[in-house]
Amino acid sequence: MKNPKTIVITGVTRGLGGAMVEEFIRLGNIVAGCGRSAKEIQRLANQFGAPHQFDAVDVVSDSDVKSWADRILSEKGAPDYLINNAGVINKSEPLWKVSVDEFSNVIDVNIKGVANVVRHFVPAMIGRSTGIIVNFSSGWGRSTSPDVAPYCASKWAIEGLTQALAQELPRGLAAIPLNPGIINTEMLRSCFGGSASSYPAAGEWAKRAVPFILSLNTRHNGQPLSAP
Repeated sequence: MKNPKTIVITGVTRGLGGAMVEEFIRLGNIVAGCGRSAKEIQRLANQFGAPHQFDAVDVVSDSDVKSWADRILSEKGAPDYLINNAGVINKSEPLWKVSVDEFSNVIDVNIKGVANVVRHFVPAMIGRSTGIIVNFSSGWGRSTSPDVAPYCASKWAIEGLTQALAQELPRGLAAIPLNPGIINTEMLRSCFGGSASSYPAAGEWAKRAVPFILSLNTRHNGQPLSAP
């Protein structure tokens, strides 16, 4: 790739995040990723090595995110693309059966985690006057289904948070809520069971989605988009 981009992405240890890492790197870009599993982070570090960087970070912890951001920004500068992909879903059941802890975990990871990452990376992007922020939403951020109310609430929040952020950003930057579509991942299987196998695998999806993400620019600021 003639002009490699620096990509910062959360939730890289499985699913869509792991698939995107492989495709971004295959296309010649530089990836700095994080995830909660130290074992999986070490696997990625061993697999890809420098100049890519992978760190064990819990996005729910603002202090952990700050330390991670400080390291990445000092070593690689402001990213060209900041991708908030980390997310969790509740066990499928009616809202009144969802425990306090489980509800809080969905909200903490899916909303507060995004805000923490934005808080510590976006000022550097503003300082450079360029950058694209992609916050992963969901079809359930624009519609609803039974038994996933906490997840729906979190992704509807991401739609609003991202569109408001888009209005706050100065010229040269963009924030985009992206619905990745329906992909056969562990998260989907927790809801769809065996029928998840009828949808594309994460690696197949990434071959279409990553070039699409790399095509996003300031003209897309604030637009709720869906990956191909």
